[in-house]
Amino acid sequence: MRKVLFVTLVLALLLAGCSSAKPTATPTPVPTAVPTQAPVSTPTPLPSVAPTKPPTGVVLPEVNPLEVKGDIITAGSSTVYPLSEAIAEMFKDEGYKGNITIDSIGSGAGFERFCKTGETDISNASRPIKSSELEACRAIGREPIAFRVGTDALAVVVSKENTFLTNVTKEQLAKIFSTTSVKWSDVDPTWPNEDILRFSPGTDSGTFDFFVEEILGKKKELLLQAANLQLSEDDNVLVQGVLGSPYAIGYFGYAYYQENADKLKVLSIEGIAPNAETVDSGKYPLARPLFIYSTAKIMKEKPQVAAFINYYLTHVNEVIRRVGYFPASEEVLNASKKAWLEAISQ
Repeated sequence: MRKVLFVTLVLALLLAGCSSAKPTATPTPVPTAVPTQAPVSTPTPLPSVAPTKPPTGVVLPEVNPLEVKGDIITAGSSTVYPLSEAIAEMFKDEGYKGNITIDSIGSGAGFERFCKTGETDISNASRPIKSSELEACRAIGREPIAFRVGTDALAVVVSKENTFLTNVTKEQLAKIFSTTSVKWSDVDPTWPNEDILRFSPGTDSGTFDFFVEEILGKKKELLLQAANLQLSEDDNVLVQGVLGSPYAIGYFGYAYYQENADKLKVLSIEGIAPNAETVDSGKYPLARPLFIYSTAKIMKEKPQVAAFINYYLTHVNEVIRRVGYFPASEEVLNASKKAWLEAISQ
């Protein structure tokens, strides 16, 4: 720019020196040169770039784990356990120095500790709280609040050594996991004439409750009285049982299948395989919600519990797929965050 002005000025002086009578010698190019260059340096493009899309959804107050004091006690669903464990590890990695106890004992046993004995601050559950459990909670002065944290696809699995099963209908599942069948050929005559070896979560498990409701019409005795049945609250025991024979079959949370996908085969149900698309759309027949429960009173009396639940809801979607589950919808997660805000404002 300085060079242009300098050259223009010199040219004007030379022309002026040659003839003072020529009107064309006046340095009129100087004003025109300035406006044509000025837009190059103006910051007019910046306003169109600077605005960013405002964050969507409910945003909770920021939690600094370094500042959180006090211990936290949780218990319940074996399905929710690996998710809570992953969140707790993040919480500790970012500075929390207290103790977080997470017991994997099943949804039912977790509600018993939360609602009957009042031992825990948070109850993990792979099903909604039952009316009887809610009454037990109220009897000890607790009003449970449900925080939906994700979605699970209950996985029905067999060993990879199984050569005859890739898909089952709900009707076939009802026969496989009940007293109506002893051998695989009882379900389908084209299947082997071998005993069905059944592996199921125990009766304290929300997974058991969900499966019985969806597949057996709430008639749990059909499963409990079936031959060759092993129950366990430990999903890893069920995994090992299924791996033990090509004629074994079991069911548990999707995370435990994913952890053993190199050895297990997950079955499609009604021709629909469990994956993010089928779970999100609700097409997969055995998709179910995952929860953590607490109360406004606990969260007020123990700020560390409120902080941990806040952190859980804020960061759950960062780890949930890695753990082996599926994110709740934005609408559902926002509802959980609103429930947290309402609880601490009481």
